[in-house]
Amino acid sequence: MKKRILFVDDDPNVLQGLQRMRRPLRSEWNVAFASGGPEALQKLASEPFDVVVSDMRMPGMDGAQLLSEVRRLYPQTVRIVLSGHSDQEMILRSVGPAHQYLAKPCDAETLKSTVARACALHDLLANESLKKLVSQTNSLPSQPGVYAEMLRILQSPNTSIHEVSRLIAEDVGMTAKILQLVNSAFFGLRRRVSDPAEAAVLLGIETIKALALSVRVFSLFPQPAIRGLALETVWKHSLATGTGAKHLAATEKLDRTSVDHAFLGGLLHDAGKLLLATNVSDRYAQAVALANREKIPLWQAEQRTLGATHAEVGAALLGIWGLPDPILEIIAFHHEPRKCPTTGFSTLTAVHVADALHDLTPAPNGPPPQPAGQFTALTAVHVADALEWETGAESLAGAKPALDLEYLAAIGMANRIEAWRCALASLIPGRNAE
Repeated sequence: MKKRILFVDDDPNVLQGLQRMRRPLRSEWNVAFASGGPEALQKLASEPFDVVVSDMRMPGMDGAQLLSEVRRLYPQTVRIVLSGHSDQEMILRSVGPAHQYLAKPCDAETLKSTVARACALHDLLANESLKKLVSQTNSLPSQPGVYAEMLRILQSPNTSIHEVSRLIAEDVGMTAKILQLVNSAFFGLRRRVSDPAEAAVLLGIETIKALALSVRVFSLFPQPAIRGLALETVWKHSLATGTGAKHLAATEKLDRTSVDHAFLGGLLHDAGKLLLATNVSDRYAQAVALANREKIPLWQAEQRTLGATHAEVGAALLGIWGLPDPILEIIAFHHEPRKCPTTGFSTLTAVHVADALHDLTPAPNGPPPQPAGQFTALTAVHVADALEWETGAESLAGAKPALDLEYLAAIGMANRIEAWRCALASLIPGRNAE
């Protein structure tokens, strides 16, 4: 089915250029054009659109105002800014209503890939109410303690960017938002950034202050009363998984980028839980209750109750926010790594395995010899997520996910399980890896 795209710009030359650009895409897109915000809203009222791509500076109703209205009236629509203006005021005003930010001039391939990627990730969700929820979401909840500490140090005259970056790297919500912004075209970077600490340094202390104190891009949501699930446990589990995955990736001698991806994938792999628990808490409580009652993994209960898993919801949200593909792969498939078209050990595998190794016991004679294998950042996160259960984490609701031994055997890594368990156990203070 063709995607419907609405382009909005008050410059007729830009609209003409976009019309020429769309010709090779006629088989994939149905495209419409509007010369301003009011005309765009009229078109939206008469027919649905999957994506709105708008300029920022337009007379009467500018791009930020238009996209704010689109978010309110048509929450299922993906919203993208395409603008030649990159001053800080414009950037800050677009942070809330826009999912992604492209800079003019924008070549046809970049525009095509951005729109196609956003639509594909949005289509992960068959449930229309969840699509609307994902498109409406501007931020993920931060840990109360980290949030309070961030506000305190940002209001201090002696704020250190390194102190700020350390806090961001410990929090799921702050990391996701900072990476969304730093990877936007407005900041002119020629590469994708996946390290939250590096992202904070690149944005700079003044921009982060403005984002946090003026725009309030970091959020502190009311704690939902969901019996059997505490958000504090989700945050703790996420950080432990990221830390463990990073350690495994380094142990397996992956390159620096893969090590960074392992940490970030582990930190963000349960972002969908935070989104669901804080926005549809009543429905999510039903999934938690089902998981606990029938002793099934929470993601399976989510599928039965909501029509989608937290993995799919998290990948859809962070995908339309523009996070790097390797991270989205981890988030989307961390419970079912065999669905991912990779052949080696990856960050995805690390999340899945670490999520399941709680019930495995060490071999009586210690770790077996370890032949070389294909270990990737995806594997690291899969393993760290499963082993985080085994290393004493509080239950996250439902049955602990089962380790996919067939998958590990298929990639030639089944004999590494005990070594990974020992490696992660060594990270726990006061505990040996025996």
